[in-house]
Amino acid sequence: MMLSCEQASKLLSEAQERPLKLTERAGLTMHLAMCQGCREFGRQVSSLRDLIRRSEDHDDTQGK
Repeated sequence: MMLSCEQASKLLSEAQERPLKLTERAGLTMHLAMCQGCREFGRQVSSLRDLIRRSEDHDDTQGK
């Protein structure tokens, strides 16, 4: 069964916090192959996560 965009976006977010199960990864991969909007959402989620990590690293080096 194909994931909906809502299910795919939830998994994209969860993937930032935990490893996805094999079945979740397979479904997400199939959905992303066909859905430009969710691919873009995944890039945005990943970019935001990177920015947050860099900000935290910067705060650590500044003694905050």
